[in-house]
Amino acid sequence: MAGRIQNTIRKFLDNGSSGGLLLMASAALALVVANSPLSETYFHTLHAYVGPLSVAHWINDALMAVFFLMVGLEIKREMVDGHLSSWPRRILPGVAAAAGMAVPALIYLFFTAGTGATHGWAIPSATDIAFALGVLSLLGPRVPTSLKVFLAALAILDDLGAVIVIGLFYTADVSPMYLGLSAVVVAALAGLNLSGVMRLSPYLVLGVVLWFFVLQSGIHATIAGVMLALTIPLKRTPATPEARGAESPLHRLEHALIVPVSFIIIPIFGFANAGVSFAGLGMDALLAPVTLGVAVGLSLGKLVGIFGAVAILVKLDWADLPVGASWMQMLGTTLLCGIGFTMSLFISLLAFNEPLLQDEAKIGILMGSLVAGITGYLILRFAKREEPRRMAATG
Repeated sequence: MAGRIQNTIRKFLDNGSSGGLLLMASAALALVVANSPLSETYFHTLHAYVGPLSVAHWINDALMAVFFLMVGLEIKREMVDGHLSSWPRRILPGVAAAAGMAVPALIYLFFTAGTGATHGWAIPSATDIAFALGVLSLLGPRVPTSLKVFLAALAILDDLGAVIVIGLFYTADVSPMYLGLSAVVVAALAGLNLSGVMRLSPYLVLGVVLWFFVLQSGIHATIAGVMLALTIPLKRTPATPEARGAESPLHRLEHALIVPVSFIIIPIFGFANAGVSFAGLGMDALLAPVTLGVAVGLSLGKLVGIFGAVAILVKLDWADLPVGASWMQMLGTTLLCGIGFTMSLFISLLAFNEPLLQDEAKIGILMGSLVAGITGYLILRFAKREEPRRMAATG
């Protein structure tokens, strides 16, 4: 019996999409708790201070720095030695990701024009890779592997865009002294890389120092995770992926982070930030410009931006549809890109200080992600599996 339980747990952990399913559960639990007799305890705990930071800040500034570290590692690996390692491979997901960030932002600005809430324009621009892949995992072999690769590549480039946006547009007053100290630490990390240091411990120790300096600098502390990731050595060899993973510090660190980030950090973040108390919130909150801008930006903006970009590139023969995928399957996958949970929630916390605007943004994120996830799932669920072969035969 114990062995059977261990095998079940191992299968769950080995499934990369399980983190998305766990994130869904943690978000649902947060909504239940926030609207139950435990709501006061829930919100009080998040605002309680542990040392210099509140519990919410420890989660959003410290734990999420580890999440951004893994995001940075994924970006570097894919750009240097993965699905995004050449320009032909980057064209389709790259252009689609850019359009998928721009159109939702414009839709949000349309709804919030003149309200003083335009600073949240980037909230509906993000795609949650864990959530989206979690939904795809429910469909099994109905979805071609090429579409899963396309979605992962697009989401990684989307994350890169989100990191740049956070660094450029969601930074508070900068402290020149701490910014300079951060630059010194980054230079030291780059020096370790150039010197051929392959042990992870020196990088991680300096990474903690970098996190502290970035936290004090005014730039959001999570950016330290990405900066650290870009300095971790990735040794390219003609060996197999397994051999590369055994000798490359980047692969070792990424593999070490997958389970704690996917199954601990992200669910904790989702539970801490998805909770919205609906007490006192009426139709005004559901129809508020921020709510509608985020919801429509995610559910419709992502669809128009990404699917439109793919259609144009394919029509101009600048790119091809993913192998074995039909237009209907691409449509469903594009809708799943409108699930913007983790990064959207994170940006909403940076964009607004007012609790009401934060709640409106969270409601919009939940509404938009729910509509995008359900419609995307249904389209992929009922899309005819033989359609790609029929298209290939007529092409």
